[in-house]
Order: sequence, then C-alpha cells, then structure tokens
Amino acid sequence: MQYNALDMEGNKDKMMETTNEERLSVQYMYRHLGISDKVYQFSKEILDQLQPRFEEIDRTAEYNQLKVLKAMQDNKVSEACLLGTTGYGYNDLGRETLEAVYASLFHTEDALVRPQITCGTHALALALLSNLRPGDELLSPVGKPYDTLEEVIGIRPSKGSLAEYGISYRQVDLLSDGSFDYENIRKAVNEKTKLVTIQRSKGYQTRPTLSVARIGELISFIKAIKPDVICMVDNCYGEFVECMEPTDVGADMVVGSLIKNPGGGLAPIGGYIAGKKACVENAAFRLTSPGLGKEVGASLGILRDFYHGLFLAPTVTAGALKGAVFAANIYERLGFQVVPNSTESRHDIIQAVEFGTAEGVIAFCKGIQAAAPVDSFVTPEPWDMPGYDAQVIMAAGAFVSGSSIELSADGPIKPPYAVYFQGGLTFEHARFGIMKTLQSVVDAGIVQI
Repeated sequence: MQYNALDMEGNKDKMMETTNEERLSVQYMYRHLGISDKVYQFSKEILDQLQPRFEEIDRTAEYNQLKVLKAMQDNKVSEACLLGTTGYGYNDLGRETLEAVYASLFHTEDALVRPQITCGTHALALALLSNLRPGDELLSPVGKPYDTLEEVIGIRPSKGSLAEYGISYRQVDLLSDGSFDYENIRKAVNEKTKLVTIQRSKGYQTRPTLSVARIGELISFIKAIKPDVICMVDNCYGEFVECMEPTDVGADMVVGSLIKNPGGGLAPIGGYIAGKKACVENAAFRLTSPGLGKEVGASLGILRDFYHGLFLAPTVTAGALKGAVFAANIYERLGFQVVPNSTESRHDIIQAVEFGTAEGVIAFCKGIQAAAPVDSFVTPEPWDMPGYDAQVIMAAGAFVSGSSIELSADGPIKPPYAVYFQGGLTFEHARFGIMKTLQSVVDAGIVQI
C-alpha cells in the first residue's frame, strides 16, 4: 500500500525519513500544520482529562437532537417544504412549516423565521421596535446590553433608535458577584415599563452567562411585580446548550440569529423570533408591512439550508461547546483569567480569555485565522467596526461570512483586553483552532509552556 505524504513545508528529504506509521499519526498532521510537539503534548494532556465533561455535553446534544427530530416529524416536514418561493411568497408551505417547527421547539404560540432578518442585532431591533410604543420604557435588569444594541436603544445616538421614538430606557447593573440586584430591579419596574430585555450571553463583558434556570427566576420575580410586562430574552449563542430554552421558564419572546447555533453552520443568513402570538405578529408587521405581516416574504430557495442546519444544530453546538471547555482549561492552566472558568457549568458557546494586553488579543486572533479553512493566509487587524465604541479585531475564515457558530474569535481593543472565542462546526476543528492560538501566543513570547 502506498501513502501520499502531505508536505506543508516543502521539506521532502525530511519527510522521506518518516515511516508510513508516523505519517498516519494525528501528531504528524498537527506538526505539518504548524503545531510544535511541545504545544501538542501540553494540549493533549489537558484534553485527556476532559472526557467526562464531553460525555455530559454529548448527552445534552442527544436530547436536543431528538427534540428537533420530534418537532420536524410532528409538523410533517415534507420534501415540498425544502423548495423555495419567489416574488411575494404567498402560501409558502416550507416557510410556514419551518415557523411551526420553531414554535414547537421553543414551546411557543408562534414564530417568525426569515432570511429577511439580516442578523441577530436586526432580530432584536425588530422585536423591540415592534412591541414598544412612544411613552413606553425598556428595562434591562442584567446591566449593559451588547454594543450594537446601544444605538438601537439610543444610549449612543443613532437614526431610528428607540429614543427617537420617545421610548425611554432604564438599566439595573448586576451585583459585583454577577447576581441580580433584586432590590433595585423592584424599584426600576414602574407603570411605564412595557418590555424587559434579558441578554443571556455575556457579550463583550466578563460577567457570567445566564443559565435558563436563573433566567426563569428573574422572570418570575419581574412578573410578580408587573404580570403584563413582556419579558424578552436575547438567546444568541445559547440555543441547544441546555435541554431547556428560556421560553420553557416564562419568557414571552426569544430572539436569535440563524448564523449562530440554530443554523448549524448551513444557514447563509436569517434570524428568528419565537414567543407569544401577539408579540410575533407585531414583529411580522414591522418586518414587512401593516396588513401583510407573515403572509409575504419569499424564501428564495434557501429553506433546505434552514431545515438541514437546524437538524444538525444540536451536534454542531456540542462541538463548539467542547471547544470552549477545552480553551478554558488550556488558558486557565497558563494563568489567565477565563470566563467561564475551567469547571463551571456552560450556558452558551462563548469563552472569554483576559490577556490584559492588546498583543495577547491580537496573537490569539491570528491563531484562529491561521486555523481557518477559508482565508487562512489572511492576518486579522483591529479596525473601526460600525456599531462599536473601540477598535475591534475579528478572526474568522468561515463558509458563511460572519457565522459565529463557525470557528471565530473577536474582541474590542480596550481594557481588560479580553478575547471572545466561539464556534467550530466540529470539535476537531475547534481543537485545532485553540492549539493554533496557543502556538501563536507562544511564538509571540506572551506565554511559555
């Protein structure tokens, strides 16, 4: 039997000295993808200790895989549902069935799942702008929202913000230990409070991500004060990480992006809003037009990717989650502050690592970029990205542009100089990406192993 050796460095003489058995080893492949034996051994020792954690993640993935399958079967997904429509998109069977599947998954009355929703920020803005009216107040009881929502709300002035429509905003920060400030939340809820927004993931902060159980406790507390208030959860990065979703514990709406967890890496665009029928209808009329709502919006032949991606989403999310756990254990062992830490329970796929210097953030992102299947030869640099108040560096070589369920990392170039890692369509790729970051920070002289 003959083998074709892969020579990444062009050193044919050296490769001829290796045996066929060596060429078929995983370590051999890592070596020729730029991973030193020292980094490989350091990483392998940590990985070998994580198998019990990974088995737990696999159990959750199995449960959620069955949940997705049941929702598809209960709603009679057929081959005809995979076809698309054009023009107005009237009577789009696949679109209507997909929205019924999402409603079943999240145990909600209705859902809006559309390619016309361009991103997670758009989905959140849509949910807010459609369910708030002039004179209403929006409350965030979990502190500062994600950076791109600041302009949506009007914290930073922007055209078309909630503030321009006479909608006020109130915020209650988390306590220093990450717990809810119940006393000040009670004081903040008033007769004008119409909608409460709860961001599940940490965003560009180093606070804990909120578990579904904690979200449920917060919603129960708020509903006891004002039962008719709308509780909306920004569910980005959290879908399928647990066996329950926020709508299982009282959320009136959950909002997310299809190029994150629920798209399974196949959805090329899109977002979703699932929840109470009135909330979803309001969003549909805002997305299209009053009088039209959910009746229009052609699916343009991408429904197959939406369905297929959703079917794969539980296992894709599990791979990304394993990558986050692996990263936490690697960098905590090296002495860096990581959030969550190496042993905490997980409620989203994001892993934060605090380097304390811009150089550390940049070196980490260079490693992620070098591990990508697309644009691996590109060097990421910080830039003035729209919607942010500081330069941001982003690393991704994705099949879908901006897809953060694929291997990616990003972070603002400002204290505490934390980088945020997420994604990996397979754990094998996530593992390589983390090893490549480690090699990059070692080569930059930031750490020694």
